[in-house]
Amino acid sequence: MKKGLGKGLDALFEENAFDIADKPVTEADINDIEPDKNQPRREFDAQALGELAESIKQHGVISPIVVTRLQNGRYRIIAGERRWRASKLAGLSKMPVIVREYNEQELSEISLVENLQRENLNPLEEACGYRRLMDSFNLTQEQVAVKVSKSRSAVANALRLLSLPEQVLDFVRTGELSAGHARTLLALENADDILLAANKIITDELSVRKTEELVKKLKEGQKPAKPTDPEIELALRKLEERAMSGTGNKVRIKHSPKNTGKIEIFYNSTAELEKLIEMLS
Repeated sequence: MKKGLGKGLDALFEENAFDIADKPVTEADINDIEPDKNQPRREFDAQALGELAESIKQHGVISPIVVTRLQNGRYRIIAGERRWRASKLAGLSKMPVIVREYNEQELSEISLVENLQRENLNPLEEACGYRRLMDSFNLTQEQVAVKVSKSRSAVANALRLLSLPEQVLDFVRTGELSAGHARTLLALENADDILLAANKIITDELSVRKTEELVKKLKEGQKPAKPTDPEIELALRKLEERAMSGTGNKVRIKHSPKNTGKIEIFYNSTAELEKLIEMLS
């Protein structure tokens, strides 16, 4: 990272550059505003966005978003993508913005740091944000920790999640595994053991404490019985695909060796929930 950029960023936060109380507010066409591709958040809760949109319909956008002006005349969001998305849902054509001027490199780092400091990110979004800061600007874990006001151990523990197999990371993204479960699995070195444990956690709905006991057994070489054999597992995945094709929603089947289990159907809004209930009725 260039020395000048790092110094400028430190100064930016020391001077509370995002204290917008005394900054001029203007209005921008909502269609001229675009999100930042470096925004760590990749998932926005549809129900929460809908509730915010309803609030905006009644009260307007109380707090302006922070943007920077691009060379093509459009605006890129630095802070406030959730409000922008909700404003679009509410049908607004314009919204209040505070315009700040940065070059492309400054904008990328500032936006990442600002979001990592202020947004309630899920564990993987947080870890990916730290990794992007390190890779894009040649920062150490210690430097990242200082910039986002976290301890170095917190940054290191978050980054360790990214070493898990991709299938396990998908379980964390969908909420089938908590970050606590995932961190416990990091004690295992073998990818097959990690996947085996992850599937057993989901199937048997193990607590983090029970997961710790399972990991200890796996490390001692006492592998638990697999929930299903490979043929049954393949058949279950095909049934999930059929169910997903029929509903248009993600479906997870949890099946036990006793031929009992449950079906989970994921939805992203109250409208989808109502649609599913109607289909089941």
